[in-house]
This record gives sequence, C-alpha cells and structure tokens, in this order.
Amino acid sequence: MNKFSFLYLIIITICFSACNPNRSQEGTNSSSINNSDSAHIEIKYAQGFKVTYFDNYKLVDIQDPQGESETIYRYALVNRGQSHERISQDYTIIETPVRSLICMTTLQLSNFIKLDALDKVVGMTSTNFLFNEKMKERIKTGKASQIGIEGNFDKEIIMALDPDVVLVSPFKRGGYEVIKDLNIPLITFLGYKETSSLGQAEWLKFVGMLLGTEEHANHKFVEIEKKYNELKALSESVTNKPIVLSGEMRSGNWYVVGGKSYLAEQFRDAGAEYFLKGNEETGGVNLDFESVYSQGANADFWRLLVSHTGDYSYEVLKSSDARYADFKAFKEKKVVYCNLRQKPFYENAPVEPEVVLADLIKAFHPELLPDHKPVYYELLK
Repeated sequence: MNKFSFLYLIIITICFSACNPNRSQEGTNSSSINNSDSAHIEIKYAQGFKVTYFDNYKLVDIQDPQGESETIYRYALVNRGQSHERISQDYTIIETPVRSLICMTTLQLSNFIKLDALDKVVGMTSTNFLFNEKMKERIKTGKASQIGIEGNFDKEIIMALDPDVVLVSPFKRGGYEVIKDLNIPLITFLGYKETSSLGQAEWLKFVGMLLGTEEHANHKFVEIEKKYNELKALSESVTNKPIVLSGEMRSGNWYVVGGKSYLAEQFRDAGAEYFLKGNEETGGVNLDFESVYSQGANADFWRLLVSHTGDYSYEVLKSSDARYADFKAFKEKKVVYCNLRQKPFYENAPVEPEVVLADLIKAFHPELLPDHKPVYYELLK
C-alpha cells in the first residue's frame, strides 16, 4: 500500500467513526441530550421519570414524584424486533412503538387525546363521564371496550383485547393481580402525582416514547410550555395577590392539597396565594372544619371542583353545608368552580395547564385577560 492509499484509508475511517456517534454502549441521560435531536426528549419539569439512551433501546426509571414511596419501576423501551439480551433483568421489556394499550384513568387518556393517538387505546375503565366523542365512538363501534373498574376488572375482555401494555396507577385501589396473570406488561404512570403543572404535562413525552412519536410530543409540549410561561409572566406584574381557599367537606373532613402541591403552584402562577401556603405537604391533607375556617374564612376566592347534575349555584353549595355561607368568598360571590359533569376537566386539563392557568388569571385578575373565555374554571354566578 502506497503512502497516499494509507492516508486515504485513515481519513475514511475517521469520517465513518464521526458519523456513527451511537456505536458506544454507554448510556446518555436525557438531561444532556442536544435539543437539536428531536427524536430524543429532555426532561425539564417532571420529577417522576428519567431516561437513559442506548443504541436501540432506552431505559426509563419511574418513581413517585412526591417521595411517598421509594419503589422504582424500571422499563426498557426496545425498538420492536431488536435484540434485548444485554439489558438488565431488573427492567421490564417493552417493545416500541406500542400498538395497543389500556388506560386506567382519564388523566392517562388525556395524553392520547393531546397526541391524537386514541386509535392506540383499546380499553379503559368507567366511561360514565367520558366527553371525548372519538373515544365514545371507538367504544360504541367495538374498537375499544370497557374493562370494568379498579379492583373488579373483566379478565375475559382484557384477554380479548390483547393489549401490548396496560397503564396503571399503583397507589390507587389496584386489583391488578388479574392482569398480571395474563402476562401483559403493566406500566406505572405517575403523571398525576407531579407537583408542578408543567411537570404533569411533560408526561406527554413519556407517552411519546411509548408510541414512537417523540418529535410530536416534544412539539406539543413546547407549545404548552411557551403559553404557560407567557401567562405566568403576565401575572407576575400584579401587586395585589388574593388568597385562595380550596376544597370542601367530605365525610366529616375538609380535603385539601398541601402548600407544595401543583394546585398551590397554579395559584401562585396565576398571581394569587394559597391559603395553606406555609404547608409543606405535596399531596392531599384532611383537616377538620375549624382548622379550615380559622385559616380560610377570610380568603378572597374559593376554588371548587364539583360533580353536580344541572346548574350549580350558591344555594346548592349552601345546601350541602350551611356553614359555607360564613366564608368571605361565599358572601362576596368569589367562588371559582368547575363542574365535572359539564366540563372534560380530567380528560384534558392535565395536558392543558396553560388553559387552566388562563381561567384562574381571568377569575383572579380579569383585567389581565379581558378577552379570555373560561374553559374549565369560572366564577359562580
């Protein structure tokens, strides 16, 4: 081989190596991924999952964002048909893109609605308050089925659906043993436990990885993030920040969320303060009436999620507990509510935090968004 040929061979070898950056089997954490690679995801807000990339697969570790459980759920998302011999047995193998799946909650379903991927959903639990017309049509025509409720699943229906995976919420009622016996991979979905609105919405990217539509999921999230942060910046200009009460009496206790929850953050981002802002809890808290009254009786606004047939009113609210009429927000007609029987809150709001934020800003500071028409939350008339 002459000198020129030898030099040419070296150059070709270098170019080939440079064009194949994935030859190494060393993992790359998603936090260091170059944003120009739209097929990868970068996690910015979600605390419940992390991703490490390899040649033809990625490892996903899922953990409770609120830290109430130390269990780590491990999944290896492998390109369909590719080898997975080198993957640790600690990881459940999931072949992607997933072709069919079952959702256990409407919060999970919201991700598939947002990504226009309802054709992948072949089963779900109760449809009593289902709003989405496309999903209702799929169930009506037999393209999807109801599988029962948590704790009482119909094993025969699930077997007939033969889904690739089932999305589950392990901290709820459960009853997943029936499904485990069918050897269908169960994937833990903890988006609902995120402590920030954008963190919850960012689980779109996780669903995008399952479906092999990371680029689409990235694009959708960028739109959400941009609008949310623009609204947040708008509300930062206010000097008067009203206090917001939340929750109501249920079975003798007033159920609220803690001061470090995503809801408390939403109030702050909307230019308000949560009445329990000093509380350090991220999840739900049960208080007695006296405790709530002492801290929230003079709150400027009162946020409520209700499930009421027909028109909701102050009289209906008072009829459930006469003591409600003693709250300042009740007296001054400052109750901000969403009726779950009339609005697809759980179907859409988890992946539309910017819309929820706009509703709250409209209620707390109407002068900031004079043309906004409430979608979920509105002032009770």
